[in-house]
Amino acid sequence: CHAHIVDPGRFPFVDGPGYRPKPHETGTAEAYAETLSANGVSHALLVQPSGYGSDNSAMLDAMRRFPGRFRAIAVLDAAATSDRTMADLSEAGVVGVRFNLVSYDRDALSRPEAARFLDRLADHGWYAQIYADDDQWPALAELLRPHKAKVLIDHFGIRDISVGVDQPGFRAVLALGREGRAAVKLSGPFRISRTTAPYADLEPFAEALLAAFGLERCVWGSDWPFLDCATPVEYAQALAARYRWLPDADDRRQVLWRTPAALFGFGEAA
Repeated sequence: CHAHIVDPGRFPFVDGPGYRPKPHETGTAEAYAETLSANGVSHALLVQPSGYGSDNSAMLDAMRRFPGRFRAIAVLDAAATSDRTMADLSEAGVVGVRFNLVSYDRDALSRPEAARFLDRLADHGWYAQIYADDDQWPALAELLRPHKAKVLIDHFGIRDISVGVDQPGFRAVLALGREGRAAVKLSGPFRISRTTAPYADLEPFAEALLAAFGLERCVWGSDWPFLDCATPVEYAQALAARYRWLPDADDRRQVLWRTPAALFGFGEAA
């Protein structure tokens, strides 16, 4: 439930604050589909990478070429996107909008138009997928509560694990889970862990998230093609980490299939 299509040969990056993947960090639709099939994964949730800004062309192209296999989280300009466009994107398989408050637009949910945009997401049944710094989460939780938009929290909902599970930002994330207001991604562990796979230092955080959100609102994601990583990451390695957090086979199937199928509208497993 977290991967990016990066195909600058066919879809050039746009100017802006987003991360521009290096030449070796490409991830075409074909390469991703092959990676999924090689690892026994039938469906996936794509996420618009910041290097493409609000030009979702590469991701939408991947969805057209692999009908039914992908759903997607787009990046949109709140002021410039009509409800007709959002309806068309829903028809194509888009299920939400990403707000990258870390490296793309820190103030995306602080501007006056953000409140109305969150309500529009709710009107379309979409998620507000949020990637935020730890110090942003207490205020974000308060900002989100008055709105009905579904919330999807990126990458364990934490950035700095050194303070432990009792830091205010992570407590705010857990509160959203206990209130039934959000789902969370057990994704990108290599971005926050201080160890190598299977990322044993993340166990207290995974345990806390599973307890607060429940299996029905936790999903797993690889973060393929592993952009801006200091050391190489393999898809199979990322997938194997789930055994550490989910030792029970039925729990793994819930998080890897039944939950995302219910949350994002995937069809029955092949």
